[in-house]
Amino acid sequence: MSALTPQSDMPTPTTDKITQAAMETIYLCKFRVSMDGEWLCLRELDDISLTPDPEPTHEDPNYLMANERMNLMNMAKLSIKGLIESALNLGRTLDSDYAPLQQFFVVMEHCLKHGLKAKKTFLGQNKSFWGPLELVEKLVPEAGEITASVKDLPGLKTPAGRGRAWLRLALMQKKLSEYMKALINRKDLLSEFYEPNALIMEEEGHIIAGLLVGLNVIDANFCMKGEDLDSQVGVIDFSMYLKDGNSSKGNEGDGQITAILDQKNYVEELNRHLSATVNNLQAKVDALEKSNTKLTEELAVANNRIITLQEEMERVKEESSYLLESNRKVTKQDRTADGLALSEARKQLKEETQLRLDVEKELEVQIGMRQEMELAMKMLEKDVCEKQDALVALRQQLDDLRALKHELSFKLQSSDLGVKQRSELNSRLEEKTNQMAATIKQLEQRKIIHK
Repeated sequence: MSALTPQSDMPTPTTDKITQAAMETIYLCKFRVSMDGEWLCLRELDDISLTPDPEPTHEDPNYLMANERMNLMNMAKLSIKGLIESALNLGRTLDSDYAPLQQFFVVMEHCLKHGLKAKKTFLGQNKSFWGPLELVEKLVPEAGEITASVKDLPGLKTPAGRGRAWLRLALMQKKLSEYMKALINRKDLLSEFYEPNALIMEEEGHIIAGLLVGLNVIDANFCMKGEDLDSQVGVIDFSMYLKDGNSSKGNEGDGQITAILDQKNYVEELNRHLSATVNNLQAKVDALEKSNTKLTEELAVANNRIITLQEEMERVKEESSYLLESNRKVTKQDRTADGLALSEARKQLKEETQLRLDVEKELEVQIGMRQEMELAMKMLEKDVCEKQDALVALRQQLDDLRALKHELSFKLQSSDLGVKQRSELNSRLEEKTNQMAATIKQLEQRKIIHK
């Protein structure tokens, strides 16, 4: 990129326009572009008069890295915002020839290259962001399909080309933000590839990962086989982000529409999560009902067993009484004539008595088991009632959120309504979201207590 130098001491209309745009729109115009080795470095200007560069001086490396991180974060904000606004205005699926999309990938490539450690190979030192991206499939299993697709592409020969293809496939899958968050949260793994003060290792990396969530509203489609990703030159075109005062005023309405679209997409995403939660709770209720049915059957079997034991105990009592009466009659009639029969009768009586005691003990055990099963049944019924009440409450809140979704859609169609109404809708949505989070937290606590 060629340096800008003044042609004369007198101000020109072009210079005035650039100065006005730098003061009114973006911070990037207050930075000077220079090359520091293989890295594109943005350094702050002290004056807007576009004077020749002074002699280079020694600067603190930590300050330079912090300055580079701030510059890249600002560029990422501008690139993502411009891409979303232009894509929504375009109203169609984006392809690889779309200029704002190309610039977004260039900015992301610079962000991922910032602070990379040099890997020594037999060809020399090499810096590639493909290594950190390969870690994503270990953190998020869904990313394994992207990594396998990148490795199967026949036209890719360099790690840089594989990294660029990975970024494009992740954007098509609308999971780029999720993958970047999972990667940034594992600094213990990233320390092998990045310096401690790299952008990915600092707070700016979390900010950029949060900004990437907005890209889920756009649709992109790329043809990887015919595109030469190995030999692309990643140069940021700053002219795309120079704006004048009139354009900044004209984009206020687009910003409001974008905010409403973001709210709508957030409500839809929340709706999907709530639907999944309701399905999980319904499955748990079904499992509890099956368990309740099984316990009811076991209780019926235990009741039948208790009745059988009671009948057997009555029969034993009757037999014992009969034997006692028989022994008494025999004793009265002839105690001396039938002593052997009497001893056998007494022996049989002892056996029957012991059998009776055993039956009574087993009956007590069965009664205790029955009481425990009845208590468990009551607890299960109480738990099922609580889960059903929670399910009804969740469904009611889901209906409320759907109503809010339709209301937001109506507000989108009639965007001429005031900012006050949208703020009220936002407050109501936040209140419902807080209530929903509290309800889910309570359910999780109940689930933990139940377990």
